[in-house]
Amino acid sequence: MATSVITETLINRHGSNLPRLLIGLVVGLAVTLFLFWLMQYMIEIADRSLDESRRGSLVDFVRVERDESIQRRQLKPKKPPPPEAPPPQPPTPQLDNLDPTAEKIAIAPVPVTTDIEMTGGFSLGVGEGDYLPIVKVAPIYPQRALSRGIEGFCVVQYTVTRQGTTRDPFVVDDQCTSSLFHRASLQASLKFKYKPRVIDGEAVEVRGVQNKFTYEITED
Repeated sequence: MATSVITETLINRHGSNLPRLLIGLVVGLAVTLFLFWLMQYMIEIADRSLDESRRGSLVDFVRVERDESIQRRQLKPKKPPPPEAPPPQPPTPQLDNLDPTAEKIAIAPVPVTTDIEMTGGFSLGVGEGDYLPIVKVAPIYPQRALSRGIEGFCVVQYTVTRQGTTRDPFVVDDQCTSSLFHRASLQASLKFKYKPRVIDGEAVEVRGVQNKFTYEITED
């Protein structure tokens, strides 16, 4: 009888604590799971931080500049060649032996000929002291006219100065077969030398003097 009473008493006691035990087990299980989850989360965060630190690491690169100073070699300029000696001047003919009747001076260089003809004329009166040609230079045959086989003539008019030189030359209108002869004729006329005209013991200028330059191609 006493034994049955004790048994009932124990059953009643354990029966009243059973809900508490169940609640404690559930809470303990929840806390344990939470702690496991927290530890796992902290481990993952630590792994991520290590990976990001590795990824974000920078390499310091220092570029060393080279000495790029350029040493330029000083080149001395070449000494220019000495100038060629000018050709000797042609001798001046004696006036006593000058033939005033000559109206043309022809110089025939190979393979072309360029003739000079005085068309303006000069006085033959004795003692008048008129101008006389002393030096007359043949023109150089233009290369363009020579390559094209062009022949012809060109009349140039100029003024004989008191010093015996020529100035203000120009080509007479309609008195030149080709414009290719203009420059050569003008340059040749500027090299002419004259005995100036003398009137009353004084040299005077003579205007309107003309020369005809003939350009002919000769065969060898």
